Amino acid sequence: MSNVFIAFQTNEETRSIIEAIADDNPNAIINEQPAMVKIDAPDSLTIKRASIEEKMGRDFDLQELHVHLITLSGHIDETDDEFNLSWLN
Repeated sequence: MSNVFIAFQTNEETRSIIEAIADDNPNAIINEQPAMVKIDAPDSLTIKRASIEEKMGRDFDLQELHVHLITLSGHIDETDDEFNLSWLN
């Protein structure tokens, strides 16, 4: 089993994104630091547009993630509704 991870800048917009990720990925480990938040998960991590929209209270385009993204590790599979990180076997 390998971990995937994604790290975001710490700012007002990413708070809602991180809350949505934590709700949708109960096995994720959230590591908050002063300037960034790193999220590790075993095998895969799913980021759902609908969950982020619910937390933010507005429409959200998953492409907006890239503005706040610092780094990530894993294979990316991205649609209009989900951003998935995983390790392909």
